[in-house]
Amino acid sequence: MKPLRLFFITLFSLLCVVLLQAENKPHGLLTDLVEHTDYTWQNGYVSNVPVWQMEGAVEALQYVAIRSAYPSFCWIVPGEANATYQTSYRLIVADNFTDAASGKGNIWDSGIVESRKSTAVPYGGNALQPEKNYFWRVKTATTTGGESEWSDVTAFRTAAQLSDYAAGFYPQVKSMEHPVSVKRTGTSDVFLDFGKAAFGQFVVTLTSDAETDSVVIHLGEHIADGKVDRNPGGTIRYQRYTVGLMKGTHTYRIKIAKDRRNTGGAAVLIPDYIGEVLPFRYCEIEGYTKALTVSDAVRESVHYPFDESASFFESSNDTLNQIWDLSKYSIKATSALGYYIDGDRERIPYEADALINQLCHYGVDREYSMARRSHEYLLAYPTWPTEWILQAVLIAWYDYMYTGDSRSLKANYDILKARTLLSLREKNGLISTTTGLLTKDVLVSVRFKGEIRDIVDWPHTGILGLNKHEGGEADGFVFTDYNAVTNAYHYEAMKLMGRIAGALQMQDEASYFTKEADSFLTRYNKFFLSNKLGYYKDGDTTNHASLHANMFPVAFGMVPSGKMQQVVDFMESRKMACSVYGSQFLMDALYEASDAEYALSMLTKTDDRSWYNMIRVGSTISLEAWDNKYKPNQDWNHAWGAAPANIIPRKLMGVEPAAPGFEKVRIKPQLASLARAKAVIPTIKGAISLAVENNPGEYRMQVTIPANMESEVYLPLLSKKYEIKNNGSVQKTTRVKDAPFISLGTMPSGTYVITMTY
Repeated sequence: MKPLRLFFITLFSLLCVVLLQAENKPHGLLTDLVEHTDYTWQNGYVSNVPVWQMEGAVEALQYVAIRSAYPSFCWIVPGEANATYQTSYRLIVADNFTDAASGKGNIWDSGIVESRKSTAVPYGGNALQPEKNYFWRVKTATTTGGESEWSDVTAFRTAAQLSDYAAGFYPQVKSMEHPVSVKRTGTSDVFLDFGKAAFGQFVVTLTSDAETDSVVIHLGEHIADGKVDRNPGGTIRYQRYTVGLMKGTHTYRIKIAKDRRNTGGAAVLIPDYIGEVLPFRYCEIEGYTKALTVSDAVRESVHYPFDESASFFESSNDTLNQIWDLSKYSIKATSALGYYIDGDRERIPYEADALINQLCHYGVDREYSMARRSHEYLLAYPTWPTEWILQAVLIAWYDYMYTGDSRSLKANYDILKARTLLSLREKNGLISTTTGLLTKDVLVSVRFKGEIRDIVDWPHTGILGLNKHEGGEADGFVFTDYNAVTNAYHYEAMKLMGRIAGALQMQDEASYFTKEADSFLTRYNKFFLSNKLGYYKDGDTTNHASLHANMFPVAFGMVPSGKMQQVVDFMESRKMACSVYGSQFLMDALYEASDAEYALSMLTKTDDRSWYNMIRVGSTISLEAWDNKYKPNQDWNHAWGAAPANIIPRKLMGVEPAAPGFEKVRIKPQLASLARAKAVIPTIKGAISLAVENNPGEYRMQVTIPANMESEVYLPLLSKKYEIKNNGSVQKTTRVKDAPFISLGTMPSGTYVITMTY
């Protein structure tokens, strides 16, 4: 038996070596942040024609048009052994497949570059030419694997017009989906349920014995009494179509009717190669007596390319699991226009929607191009709320932290600087939109045509059919000349503008904004933080304190040492007194304050101001408001209601970039009383796998950190006495000052099993 056993062990070892060698090459290649640049699509469906052969196609094909004459490149470094770092790379670009496949870069060869850089690697050759195909590949050397094989060759095609920098993006795509159930509800009525709502089109195969037959087709997001709701209210979608049938069996495509509001001048339009779409889950066919099966009906769902396998989350709390599924799906389902929009009512990008959508998209997919495209659109076409003008700086910083690519920062530096709204600063050092400083020149500087107004949250009381007893979503915020929320955003924008200037090596600008932010913070706390109350008030001429006046300073790290507990206690007293938009910053604030148990209760609560209520009322995409009664004109397809898609990976599981492009990751789980949770979290450098078991007396974490990334790892401080082991060996740790965490210090890439007994 021993020789046979030795044989199998040897064989297994050889297989492992073969597998490791097969994987010893870079993968996940991105060109200008887009992965599948070598594919083409025909009217939404992936074509068999690669991008370098598209000129020979008769039909029009869509492709990822690289619009930069000097694109950037990115790859995932191979290697699973602990402490695997890239030591060098060699990248080649060719204008034909043969040269690229043979390792010849006839357009550009970087040579061997000693560097850890594997994201946002700039093209260093002569300017690329428009409407031309290019091929590239890369090989690396690492600390543990030596020199790798060449990556697979990937291709891309440039656009008809090129500039030094311009964002690339995918075309919209379609997925064919059959209903999950078909049932007859009457002798001539059939009801179809597609399981989840989607922006889509409807195709059905029907049979008729005569030319005079017709059917009525109802499409909608909501049902009432077992039928598609003909009057769902708000902007919950419903449409009715009459279809005249031809004799025999034929397939009919329903031409979705144009909606006057969401196809107006400010709206993002659906491209012609896709055709108009309608968000719907249910279909009812009236007047049809023949048999109908699931294979007879198709919904063509429209969305941005989406990798379902890129992320995963599961925990011991089933409610939380359902909320994750709702939120993750919402990001895919609402991507139909190729930009982050405000839902189907207007189809207009807004900064607040884009900021939440951006973070959520990063949390569920290794996809960065849609966020950048939306951000740069909003720099050109800003919207009216003061805080949302300021949010552009936050969006720009998140883009840089998640991608490591500073080209957008550089190209848009001046407009980002203007959107800190320093031009609205009064003599007291605060900003205001009501004291006469909001001039035409200021509006021109931020590219806005119209009036800018403070918003705090939305909707306000007394509009959209809200009665006084419903109160709006701003927690009774009292608007004054100097607004605590607007000025908190101003601080965050200045702080991040300093970091942006630093990233661009503009040291004088970085020093200026950093000093301005620091001095502003002192003024802010002197002005808004009430010594009598112990927490923040709304403005300069009121003692009213709202949830919003407190959660934004906490979320942005503005609370002085020793003052946090009183502020958090007040926040807890207000509960969820904010909209689904505001909840993003409430949850950020709670986790920033290490108030994890209360944060978990907010995530998983089940009243009518909860994410679970979105599921209970029957939606499968996040809502624009907690419930219809809180926003009577709301829609049922609004990604700004999907905050758990980023709060769960970023805050509950605690995985955030600690350095641009995930050169370093911070892993700081805050599970509170959750017994267990596990997640796969996408990053531009590869997926992080994290599983936590939170048992009495033992806390166990298993984490896999991709190659070429290092991590800061923290555990919760659960007891004064504890022992921590890492892969079986005692781990040296330090307690974090003024926070309930234990730091394990900096750890290299690899897989670790960390246990804390107490």
